[in-house]
Amino acid sequence: MFNQLRLDNRIALVTGASRGLGRSIALGLASAGARVVVNARNADALARVVTEIEHKGGQADLRCFDVTDEEAVKEALASIVTDHRRLDILVNNAGTVVRSPLLESTTEDFRHVVDTNLTSLYVMSREAARLMVPRGYGRIVNIGSVMSHIGRANIVSYVSTKHAVAGLTKALANELAAKGICVNGIGPGYFGTEFNRPLMEDAEFTAMVEGRTPVARWGDPDEIAGAAIFLCSEAASYVNGHMLMVDGGLTIKL
Repeated sequence: MFNQLRLDNRIALVTGASRGLGRSIALGLASAGARVVVNARNADALARVVTEIEHKGGQADLRCFDVTDEEAVKEALASIVTDHRRLDILVNNAGTVVRSPLLESTTEDFRHVVDTNLTSLYVMSREAARLMVPRGYGRIVNIGSVMSHIGRANIVSYVSTKHAVAGLTKALANELAAKGICVNGIGPGYFGTEFNRPLMEDAEFTAMVEGRTPVARWGDPDEIAGAAIFLCSEAASYVNGHMLMVDGGLTIKL
């Protein structure tokens, strides 16, 4: 029987895949049969992810480039087509945060977060769509956050960009669906990643997360993979423009 959650013979690119949620998503897509191209700026860390995928029986290779460098993005996608003839799946996971009160924040920091968390998703999606449209098939998954729907103090640039990711996802979904490309997003809650280590080490903040989240704990990074596999698969062929919250229920708790 055909398994709609399988990704056999699909070529997938996952940005920010050297650690954390990006690594877990890459491992998940590979376990479902995709050949995964992992991206980040640290070649050694990427090589370790490729080795991990291969040791588990999957297929992977790497492209080391900065997603905020438009020319590097174009060159990387061209090289993927050269090596693999196509790109079926793009997961825009790369992101950053600057934690500071508004009155201590800088315009330079704000622009840096916008470039990484929003502009790069626009460029990556545009260039990927150029490859997907002629084939009439594609999946684009943008990684947002619980901060795509709610707000929090001291991370104004992060909250602003993650709200914008939800808007970008909806706009792309409207424009690309008729061309065979479904665009969706994932809104992770608080996961136990290196990215969140400063928050996890704050006992008061950790207590807040556990108290606010109905499942009463931080997420394990591996718990993001299932959502990504689903949205990249044929099981989600009629899912378009949706932000799938993977947050233990945080955004629905009063």
